[in-house]
Amino acid sequence: MPGLLRGIARTAVIAGTATAVSNRVSRRQAGRWSRQNDEQYADQPVEEETAEPEQDPMTAKLDQLRQLGELKTQGLLTATEFEVQKSKILNS
Repeated sequence: MPGLLRGIARTAVIAGTATAVSNRVSRRQAGRWSRQNDEQYADQPVEEETAEPEQDPMTAKLDQLRQLGELKTQGLLTATEFEVQKSKILNS
């Protein structure tokens, strides 16, 4: 029995050591990749985000209806699907 416990203990120590080493290598590699990404993006100019002007609700609905009509014209929507989607847009 003592030999069995010794073998189990040895296996546990080896597994624990392997896990610790694997975790350390993973953290080191992740840190290295993070630094590489930071260096890569640090050299690129920062683009300013331009906010799109708010579109009034009626114009947005008209655009959606236009797109819906194009899908129907292309044959991607049936007449029933078109009517269902159109009523959803108009009732929103």
